Amino acid sequence: MGRYDFDTVMDRRNTDSLKYDCAIRRGMPEDVLPLWVADMDFKTVPEVSEALADKAMHGIFGYSEPDEKYFDAIEGWFTKHFGWTPDRRKIVLSCSVIFSLCNLIEAVTEPGDGIIINQPVYYPFGESIRDNGRKLVNSGLLYRDGHYFIDFDDFEKKIVENDVKLYILCNPHNPVGRVWTRDELKKLSDICLKHKVFVVSDEIHADFVYPGHEFVSYATLGEEVLENAAICTSASKTFNLAGLHNANTYIFDNSVRRRFKEIQNKKGYSQSNIMGIVACRAAYTYGEEWHDELLAYLKGNIDYVRRFLAENIPGIRLVEPEGTYLIWLDCSGLGLTDQELNRKVVHEAGLWLDAGNIFGKDGEQFERVNIACPRKILEEAMERLKNTFAAIE
Repeated sequence: MGRYDFDTVMDRRNTDSLKYDCAIRRGMPEDVLPLWVADMDFKTVPEVSEALADKAMHGIFGYSEPDEKYFDAIEGWFTKHFGWTPDRRKIVLSCSVIFSLCNLIEAVTEPGDGIIINQPVYYPFGESIRDNGRKLVNSGLLYRDGHYFIDFDDFEKKIVENDVKLYILCNPHNPVGRVWTRDELKKLSDICLKHKVFVVSDEIHADFVYPGHEFVSYATLGEEVLENAAICTSASKTFNLAGLHNANTYIFDNSVRRRFKEIQNKKGYSQSNIMGIVACRAAYTYGEEWHDELLAYLKGNIDYVRRFLAENIPGIRLVEPEGTYLIWLDCSGLGLTDQELNRKVVHEAGLWLDAGNIFGKDGEQFERVNIACPRKILEEAMERLKNTFAAIE
């Protein structure tokens, strides 16, 4: 029995929750059970709540800048967990990873330039590319025997054919759960250096890696690689702080970092959210034990889903996750069309999941499920799937 409680079901309705309070506005039935957007149904680290309460009681929320303790906390966490110590002089704060990604798109590419991604992948990548007037180039992941791989030949071919200028890497990969190995990352970096493709590595899920796998940050591949890259991070996923809008972007090239800051200034973004600063500093300072217990709980949730599907729903297969708290379910064994699958999930099972097709055409016949919730909620979701799909083989 651990120190922290991940079993208690917290009532999040009527709390301005995107996950729980916006079903009708998002075209879903009012009583749908949500396991979609990537926030957790757990209270954050107690010391984070205490730090926020102290700031709230102080009662002044003026323009704020992080102090040295903020950067000490970040450097300490990254040194211990990922084997590299970020230079605080190269850290730029922003409100989110996607905001940073959009600014980087503007900073290193021009309208019409090709940007390559590996679908199925986090759908705001594609939206950010299109919304900024760039050309989306997809080098789809290979799916074989329940496992995903990068097609390096196709990746390089697409770069050359489309004169690609930027690559958005997702590591750990959302939604398929891969944690890319050092060899895989080295192959990607060699191709990108060869063809002068700048790399933006989204590492927001880096703290969620399961036994038998090791997270390798793109930042650890060498100085030449780093000068051609930016690393996007945030404490928001790890400690359930998404609504506080705080992210840390590591940009190693001085000219790119300067251009990034100019773009932020042009958009009117300067000082960060004071509560985001307070929460990030407290989380990286005091969150170690909470994070360790959380990982163990999430692994238990994954083990439960694996057993339940194998015993009760033979048409749905768990794509074994190496990282993230977002599991990827292969529903192709049900023999349904993509439209039929999604209709049954929502209107018969009463579940609000992320349909695989929103991650790209390569995601059709899949569903993404957020398992960062108390076991009781996950059990209810699995029973609903069973009642809807168990008879389909």
